[in-house]
Amino acid sequence: MTLIGMLHHRKDPNTVIKSYAYAVVAMAEGADFIYFTPKSVSFENQTIEGYVYKNGSWQKKITPFPDVIYNTGSPEKLEASKDIINQLRETIPFTTVSLGNKWGINERLKKGKEFSKYLIPAKILQEWKDLLNFQTLYQDVVVKPMDGRKGQGIYFIKKCDQGFIVNKDSKDKVYTQNELKEFLQSLLQENTYIVQPYVKSKTKTGLIFDFRLHAQKNGEGKWVITTIYPRIASDGTIVTNINNGGYTNYLMPFLNQEFNDEEALNIKRTLEYFTLALARHLDELQMLEFSEVIDEIGIDVGLDENQKLWIYEVNWRPGCPPAFYLELDVVRNTIQYAIYLANNYEKVKQDIRQFKKKDMEKRKVPIIAVTGSAGKTTTKSFITSILKTRWNTFESKDYWNRTDHTQIHADLINSSHQAVVLEYGMGFPGVITEHCRIIQPNISVITNVGMAHIGNFDGDIKKIAKAKSELIHGTKKNGILFINKDCENSKLLETDQFKGKIITTGIKNPADYRAYDVSYAENGMEFKVKLQDKEWLFFIPIYGEHHVYNALNAIGVADYLGFSPEEIKSGLLFRKPPRRLTVYQLKQAITLIDDSVHSTPQGVKAAIDVFKNISPNRKIAVLGRMIGLGNRRVEQYQQIGKYLVKQGVDMVITYGRYAQGIGYEAIAAGLPIENFKHFMDEDAMHEYLLNVLQENDSILVKGASIMNMFNTVQFLKSAIGIDNRQTTSEK
Repeated sequence: MTLIGMLHHRKDPNTVIKSYAYAVVAMAEGADFIYFTPKSVSFENQTIEGYVYKNGSWQKKITPFPDVIYNTGSPEKLEASKDIINQLRETIPFTTVSLGNKWGINERLKKGKEFSKYLIPAKILQEWKDLLNFQTLYQDVVVKPMDGRKGQGIYFIKKCDQGFIVNKDSKDKVYTQNELKEFLQSLLQENTYIVQPYVKSKTKTGLIFDFRLHAQKNGEGKWVITTIYPRIASDGTIVTNINNGGYTNYLMPFLNQEFNDEEALNIKRTLEYFTLALARHLDELQMLEFSEVIDEIGIDVGLDENQKLWIYEVNWRPGCPPAFYLELDVVRNTIQYAIYLANNYEKVKQDIRQFKKKDMEKRKVPIIAVTGSAGKTTTKSFITSILKTRWNTFESKDYWNRTDHTQIHADLINSSHQAVVLEYGMGFPGVITEHCRIIQPNISVITNVGMAHIGNFDGDIKKIAKAKSELIHGTKKNGILFINKDCENSKLLETDQFKGKIITTGIKNPADYRAYDVSYAENGMEFKVKLQDKEWLFFIPIYGEHHVYNALNAIGVADYLGFSPEEIKSGLLFRKPPRRLTVYQLKQAITLIDDSVHSTPQGVKAAIDVFKNISPNRKIAVLGRMIGLGNRRVEQYQQIGKYLVKQGVDMVITYGRYAQGIGYEAIAAGLPIENFKHFMDEDAMHEYLLNVLQENDSILVKGASIMNMFNTVQFLKSAIGIDNRQTTSEK
């Protein structure tokens, strides 16, 4: 049985009249119902202490978390408990989703375009001139609070011989220009107001009227019209709200009274179509912007003398219609929809994702996915940095590259994003396929194929290439694929069946985007690339030839998307990912290189290359264990040991199980035995480092993230101290 929770700011349900109706209707619909406040929530026990309606009274009861929460109460008063509410939202579906204030809804409708022609021109009042300009343009204007409710705080202003007539609550008051200016300034100190032209919607007897259109989702999750009714203002005022003296009528009797038969029927049909169409449109905008759906709206519209509809405002939690049976209709729809949402939440979320996917396809949004054994995060960061020079670009967060991260990103992408750049990690077969199922790219980059996670693939590089090829198969059929021409293992990728366009990058071999004259520069790398038959010199603020490959991928993607060489040069001056070959100048002229995020054989060799090129004095490599190598571990550790000696590293320190194999092979390759030390204890290693480090030394720290090598970086920075005269930090 579905348990519906009614969330309210008031502790006692007896003080919330409508709570009884919801409890009774829930019972009639076969659902359990509990009334609760945020303070009654226990996350530790996954329970709430609330009230159930039983035997004619509200009784305290502790229940498990509800299956769905009807979100009611004052948003302002619930704001103090927003952390609790947000935590509940992470696991429990909520009904009655906020659309924001009137101004925000108007801006959203403008952006959506479809209903923008029905919006009354409006401006946020910031100074006297704003009102005066509107008055000049439209003569009669309405001033109202941005977050107003129940028709309160609305002023009708028109010019007269003595100055201005201001009408509020059926009372006219004449102001001179200076008096009105002072009055407006006092209003703006209290609240935020907007100004709109006055739309003349009058009955035959001269009374102001508008229509309230009330729509909800039903027990099938579909929009239905709860009611449409006219609201008529009392004589002498423009405010139709019932709380301010307005009254209502039934729709057809009112239309028949004010219009001829044909007009009355046409207006009725127009209002019905408008109600459902606008509800669906706002629902779609909510999906695109916030990855959520709405379920109830109230729309106030006017009908001018030409029978054109104008949207006065949209309310996301409209009051109940002024008739008891309609109130029960509202409650019934709310309860039935809550039950539907509880039972179909995963389907609703999937529908949202599909809708967003179609929207991106319609807008032809570049969706760029990056995978590879090394360089994913840096490539992603380069691409994003360039695209952001012109576009609002969504970038996957930090090092988030698991499929659950991609699912989160799918919900965060919205209609404002003009491009999407994602990192797809992979540790097992099928993972990249799942990434692509969640968000399918139309541009894909495979940086390289290396030894990362090879232990999960029986030590077979061909199986790694096959798993990386899932990105090729998962890319749009007419998409674009970037591959590394210099990576020997990339020849194993399954490109034969790809129907899109393949673009190559490289340094050593001819490629569509080839870097040449690659050199180390101050705080980074310089290289040249030909773009549009012209040679361009580029600089990246990070060391290493391997990062030139990452930059080439970004250059190729950006050039394909139409970015200019100047935009590309600017974008390459990116904020590099943290702990990626970050250089610190410590006291005693000691250079510390932090490359402690991940560690693969390919990445270790690349870091050693950088070490060699920027460290003229004694070089000490502190290398943590690499994981995921399986039966290739010994072989790869031996290669690293030899490479350390070949590149002139003077001292090797290893940390963690099996890592000593690197040092033993380095000794076999010629490293003096006294220049190698292995540790299993972090504190002992740190103490040793302080004893052996000398002035002008350079030290490289690298290891798998699970080894927490960043602790060693932090220790050295703290124990030795940063040389503040230097300017080497995470740029």
